[in-house]
Amino acid sequence: MTVHRPPAAPRDLFFFRQFLKSPGSIGSIIPTSPVAIRAMLDPVDWSEATCVVEYGPGTGVFTRALLARLGPDARLIAIDTNPDFTAYLRQAIHDPRLILIDGNAANVETILAVHGFTHADYVISGLPFSTIPQQVAQNILDATARAIRPGGAFLVYQYSLGILPRLASRFSRVDLGRAWRCIPPARLFYAWRAA
Repeated sequence: MTVHRPPAAPRDLFFFRQFLKSPGSIGSIIPTSPVAIRAMLDPVDWSEATCVVEYGPGTGVFTRALLARLGPDARLIAIDTNPDFTAYLRQAIHDPRLILIDGNAANVETILAVHGFTHADYVISGLPFSTIPQQVAQNILDATARAIRPGGAFLVYQYSLGILPRLASRFSRVDLGRAWRCIPPARLFYAWRAA
């Protein structure tokens, strides 16, 4: 059973403070809107997923939505380079399915192996690929393409189309979506690994 405890500081204010500390690694001054979250997650059948990875969980808006959709035996591995965010989530969400990692998404394969998984069914990311260093972005994308099981997908939400060629070069198919009723409107990418 998931227990959500109120955080020490209001979530949006905490998120904004983290953005001010490191704007290039967060990419937005506010957490993702519920509209964008539903638009990103609703097209996917989560019932069969046993292992999902989230890059950059921040204050957990996607984390909570994913946990609400995942089955009782699934695992959600959330990886963040900002230890303030993972500390925040350890206080805010108590769910045995959630594994919080202080680390880099480029190490996703090692992180999966440490927790007994060979692949993830899905990886979801809101990392700002347009502002993080290019080599770091390439390392993350390469590792992700290897970490996803055949038939699985990399779900990415961004505010530009800049990542599309990078996804198209690593995945067999990329479907596009849009969440209009949020500020700014989000672009949604579903990059599928060939089955």
